[in-house]
Amino acid sequence: MAHYISIKQMLFNMGQYGASDLHIKVGLPPTFRINGRLKALSLPPLTPGDTERLLFEIMPEQLRPKFQDTGDVDFSTFLDTKSIIAKSKGLTLDEDEGDAARDVDVPGAGTVDRFRCNVYRAGGGMHGAIRRINPDIPTFESLRLPPVYEKIADETGEGLVLVVGVTGSGKSTTLACMLERVNETRSENIITVEDPVEYHFSPKKSIVSQREIGLDVPSYHDALRYIVRQDPDVIFIGELRDHETVLAAIQAAETGHLVFGSMHTADTMQAFSRIIEFFPQSEREFVRSALSNSLQAVCAQRLLPANKDSTGGAGIVPATEVLLANASVREAVREGEDTNIPAIINSSVPDGMRSFTYSLAELVNKDWVTLATAMEHAPNREALSSMLKGVEVKASTLTGKIKAGGRH
Repeated sequence: MAHYISIKQMLFNMGQYGASDLHIKVGLPPTFRINGRLKALSLPPLTPGDTERLLFEIMPEQLRPKFQDTGDVDFSTFLDTKSIIAKSKGLTLDEDEGDAARDVDVPGAGTVDRFRCNVYRAGGGMHGAIRRINPDIPTFESLRLPPVYEKIADETGEGLVLVVGVTGSGKSTTLACMLERVNETRSENIITVEDPVEYHFSPKKSIVSQREIGLDVPSYHDALRYIVRQDPDVIFIGELRDHETVLAAIQAAETGHLVFGSMHTADTMQAFSRIIEFFPQSEREFVRSALSNSLQAVCAQRLLPANKDSTGGAGIVPATEVLLANASVREAVREGEDTNIPAIINSSVPDGMRSFTYSLAELVNKDWVTLATAMEHAPNREALSSMLKGVEVKASTLTGKIKAGGRH
């Protein structure tokens, strides 16, 4: 690189510009993601040597052999921002956005910031995706999550709670918020298994042990094999990613533990099909029965560009879908009738359930997102339009009522 800059300088500037992610790729300048949009830094394209220097600077030594073998590794890293604040000027974005961006307050500046990193090989080069983790665990209110999320955290004593969504939809942050609520209000033994650890929990009413894959324990399999012997009340599994993690979560939930976990699926209905696909045909009936008994809630979410004038400056807000396990849900899961899930959600709005369409209508009525944004992300534009007009939509489409007076 003609313009030398350290990876630590870039990590600091993520907070300065309000960036959620940093992408390090061969042939491109370092690139931030700000409010969902990619913004390249005003630096030359990176060479293969540049990316290796930058990414090996933050990769733990003990993980390098794994990276060399597999070409892919996850880890977390820290940055003491006190040591770099004095060097914070001079790094700008393309498109003449640098001056405005430097006026952004840096949350936690002068403290220790934490980052989640994935480093991988592609096209013969070394690439990295780095996410900045807010040093403070957010509240339900600051995340603009509906009240049912807090109710789930407060009132669920055992069973399985899933938060699902695509990559970058805020699953980890929502789960951290739920766990912190338990930590603050209940006397529990909380054990987390994460790859990597993102938010750090300080014991409050609860005690908390956080185990990181690759540093504290070799794999999810090793971490979960004997986890119930560690006397947990609450278990957090960072990602249900295969047969073993799903089975461990269900078994722990069935034996009286409260289990939180995340999955990469677009909505609540897809969560069930993905779980079942992890198992051979001969085991699926058993898994469906066990899941129907242990399930408590599935919360799906997507992040949308926000109307900053109405959100107090927040650049993104979540659209949410919430499924609560009632008798109808349990029967649908047990009998393999996953396609009935949307209709059950839409007929159970008074109980706290909500569809994405209901959530989008609510966001428009609050003026948190524009009508155009809502329509762009709506699973059913006709149903959303009817809901915004105060029309009751049939359960087979999307049921729910929104007061008239929203934006048209």
